[in-house]
Amino acid sequence: MAALFFSIGFVTWLNGPLITFVQVAFNLSDVASFLVPVCFYLAYFVFPLPATLLSKRIGLRHGLVVSLAIMAVGTGLFGECVNARWYAGALSGLTVIGAGLSLLQITINPYVSFLGDHDRAAQRIAIMGVANKFAGIVAPALFAIIVMPHVGDVAASIHNTPAGPERDAILTGFTNAVHTPYRVMAGLLALLAFLVARSPLPEITMEQDVLAQSSGRRRNSLRLATGVLAMFLYVGIEVLAGDAIGLFGRSHGLSLDVTKYLTAMTLASMMAGYLVGMVVVPRFISQERYMIVSCIVGILICLIALTTHGIAPVLCVALLGFTNAMILPALFPIVLAEAGADGAKATAFLVMAFSGGAVLPQIFVHLIPELGTTSAFMGLVIPSYLFIGLWMTVILIKTQPTLANLVKTPAGAPEA
Repeated sequence: MAALFFSIGFVTWLNGPLITFVQVAFNLSDVASFLVPVCFYLAYFVFPLPATLLSKRIGLRHGLVVSLAIMAVGTGLFGECVNARWYAGALSGLTVIGAGLSLLQITINPYVSFLGDHDRAAQRIAIMGVANKFAGIVAPALFAIIVMPHVGDVAASIHNTPAGPERDAILTGFTNAVHTPYRVMAGLLALLAFLVARSPLPEITMEQDVLAQSSGRRRNSLRLATGVLAMFLYVGIEVLAGDAIGLFGRSHGLSLDVTKYLTAMTLASMMAGYLVGMVVVPRFISQERYMIVSCIVGILICLIALTTHGIAPVLCVALLGFTNAMILPALFPIVLAEAGADGAKATAFLVMAFSGGAVLPQIFVHLIPELGTTSAFMGLVIPSYLFIGLWMTVILIKTQPTLANLVKTPAGAPEA
């Protein structure tokens, strides 16, 4: 499972440096280059319901195998189309990758959620998150080193060279650097699909396990719907912090040769958040309460970014990775518990909510001309944190007798 989460992270968190790459390679505007996350994350809106039906029909192991095979095809397609300098084809490759990830997410998140007690679900997903975010650190850094070692010089050369054979040669050399790495990635995903097909994975029936872990909790449609909205907003702000930080950094005077590493910085911050969460949840604080604390800290970091200048706001955006780390690990199992017997349907809706990674970044780039980069960014992120935190607070009020203490009473001491 950790190897699969690593593959998800490796493919997903390449989007940050890819935005910079396609902007240079295809001479695109900010809005056009942000079609990268749009095509990638809109696949999560289109494919989860069909993926749910398919996973029920073919079973867990076969669903994992098919998803990895689809991702391999999409990865190979993206590399070939970029090599041919066909932007529309490259975007279609990202959509195919997103389709494969939709099927993978439909299976793997609830699978990990139900491998043990509900109270430790966030801890288990956090362990998987470490694998995911470690890949998120490695992937952008490798991409920057292998594919874009001198992206600033290339961008300057393209800008200073008039249209013609010489400029085409520069662009061709730049786009060719993607070809071999993406072929290798496609081969590795195909190999992983083969290994999963050969592995003795246990079967988990989602409906039964959701019923067992919901602890008799009555299904509440409104709380379930607002939980899905909370996931939509969360994925949107996670993608903003990870993929849009390059544009954010450039708006604060950082060069392309620096901003190509910023996604890795956000993911390193996020990995640190996972490691801290694994230690304190649920030993010292419940996953629900830690999620509220994360939202509060995220808002404080955003306010600091609004009142500082220079590189400080960029570092604040990177630090949002730390606050974001434990939101999804808590949010996913809590919404599934709220769903009760409708766990399979709720999982599909939660994965569909990942399309927030397409919507919020597009809103962000369209707001920049009106509000400026920092105000546009924080104007989206702060309300999102507020909504997520308030949703979790309502869940706690409805399901627990008191909110007197955010921190759990130590073992052996009387409860408040």
